[in-house]
Amino acid sequence: MKVLILAGGSGTRLWPASREAFPKQFLKLNGGKSLLQQTLERLLKIFSPQDILLLTNEQYKFLVISDANEVSKDLADNILLEPARRNTAPAIALGMKYCLERLRTSSEEVLFVCPSDHIIKPVEKFIEYVKLAEKVARQGYIVAFGIKPLYPETGYGYIKITGKDLGGYYLVERFTEKPNLETAKRFLSEGNYFWNSGMFVFTIETMIEELRLYASEIYRLFNQPLDDMIAHFQKMPDISIDYAVMEKSKKVVVILMDIYWSDIGSWDSLYDALDKDEKSNVIFGNVLAKDIEGCLVIGNRMLITTVDLKDLIIVETDDAVLIAKRGSAQKVKHVVEELKREKRIEVFEHRTVYRPWGECTILEERPGYKIKRIVVKPGTSIDLQIHYHLSKHWIVVKGTAKVTIGNKIMHIHENESVYVPKSTPHKLENPDKIPLEIIEVQNGDYVGEDDIIIDIIRRVKNYPHI
Repeated sequence: MKVLILAGGSGTRLWPASREAFPKQFLKLNGGKSLLQQTLERLLKIFSPQDILLLTNEQYKFLVISDANEVSKDLADNILLEPARRNTAPAIALGMKYCLERLRTSSEEVLFVCPSDHIIKPVEKFIEYVKLAEKVARQGYIVAFGIKPLYPETGYGYIKITGKDLGGYYLVERFTEKPNLETAKRFLSEGNYFWNSGMFVFTIETMIEELRLYASEIYRLFNQPLDDMIAHFQKMPDISIDYAVMEKSKKVVVILMDIYWSDIGSWDSLYDALDKDEKSNVIFGNVLAKDIEGCLVIGNRMLITTVDLKDLIIVETDDAVLIAKRGSAQKVKHVVEELKREKRIEVFEHRTVYRPWGECTILEERPGYKIKRIVVKPGTSIDLQIHYHLSKHWIVVKGTAKVTIGNKIMHIHENESVYVPKSTPHKLENPDKIPLEIIEVQNGDYVGEDDIIIDIIRRVKNYPHI
């Protein structure tokens, strides 16, 4: 059996912690490891590294590589990039095609499709359910995993079961995507509806046949060679596997898991998932709490003080603060939609952004200047570039910088600085074995991130040494 981890989602229901450039799967909300890393550790108890395939996109590639490397160095080569975002049905089809063509997997192989951002415990019991699902899938079924609903959640899909226990699994009568509150309450009272966990197990040949029957556009592109499928991937319909196959297939069964599961789809669900103090509070960060009850308070850098509060959500990041009533966290998506319409940078990225070479944090920005903290990983470099509207000062805080400015190459050490004039080709490298940390001060009439031309210096004859 192989596993396909879907790690390309860009959900923002956990804003302001989750952003388009740094979505939920990379957040460290439940301990010192990201949700993706927790997923990998959980699955490595069942699968060997060579049987795990991570599916993401170019934007998150280096984040996935970084998280995977911290778990196991054997995972870094098992990453497949989506050419475009087209939801879970095309993503799963791409993963299957890659398994067949590049990994030389048999079409009879069982594939376990798993999101990258869920909390599941205990792991030992989860492993037993996955092993059962493999056996059931070999009978020609598509296996879903259902969770007994604890409350009328409108952010989850639901599975209605029918008939008797067939040996640890049940026939599925219907899938329902994210019902309204009235419908969710009815599902809860009827007792035969279960939350759809978003995990599925099937043989590749079974899913190919269901795509042929119910998703002809995906099936047609799936039958092309992998390179052609990738080249035309943007033509795939933007559709989930639930809508494309699960709601229509006659081969879907469900295993009901008696474990703790959460997709952490909102701040409310995170509150439910975490341990609480004697007054039912969940508190992280630099927080001084006085007489509060039933609150989720997550601090970052600022001191947060609270007095006489009940049932609130407070989340602070470098550039935004969310305050909401517990039970209303699903409405955060409406806030995000409005911020997107206003094109607010706070919805797209944090003040700290991550790059293949390291990270960059905006410390302060005012008209005419911008100050950044830049960390460059050992043995990496920032692209050759030119700015036409700003100059830079680089001050080395830690490590040694190899700096190219025009025709000059020099090494800058701790407590030393260098000036980069406007319209001058420049490059920053870390030749050392420890991270390079610098402070960058930009000055100019325009300090926007789009005032940059990258890599053209290679074509400039005046700088053949670069």
